[in-house]
Amino acid sequence: MLTLPNLLTLSRIVTVPLLALFLWWPGWELGYGIAFVIYCLMGVTDYFDGYLARARGAVSRLGIFLDPIADKIMVAAVILVLTAQGVLRGPYVGDAHVIAGLIILVREIAVSGLREFLAPLRVSMPVSQLAKWKTAFQMISLGALILGKATPWWVVSIQGYTINLPHTVGLTTLWAAAILTLITGWDYLRVGLKHMD
Repeated sequence: MLTLPNLLTLSRIVTVPLLALFLWWPGWELGYGIAFVIYCLMGVTDYFDGYLARARGAVSRLGIFLDPIADKIMVAAVILVLTAQGVLRGPYVGDAHVIAGLIILVREIAVSGLREFLAPLRVSMPVSQLAKWKTAFQMISLGALILGKATPWWVVSIQGYTINLPHTVGLTTLWAAAILTLITGWDYLRVGLKHMD
């Protein structure tokens, strides 16, 4: 059923290749600026598809199926492209920031598999408040990382280090999201283990 909420969700999925295209050249500030706008619009549609579905009583099976997939595709695409282009690099630990992105991707795949396993058993795994915080940190971090490449001039000096402010905020919140990812992933796994032989 192609309701407005479902069309908004689908728009996020079909926009992912365009977003990845603009992220492909890390030296292209305008491209990253356009990518930031696209990313923000995708975030807005993520909010409104759920809001409209609930407000209009138009929650559908298709929407329930597509919404988490759209989110995961978007997050995975951004993390992979930013990693490939060396954007997940920063002071002190260099490329080790990629580990935070990897933790997020592994958890998303594992939780999706767990949900699929538990569905025939009619065991639901509702989204916890902590998982919502994880998502918020995740979305902020990826947006800030994109913005950092669009605004290389946005720098501050701290204890002799000159850092790009949005990029540093992005890396910091990426690690916050990764830590919450481990905590919420373990919570979901504990629920799943109770139903495994």
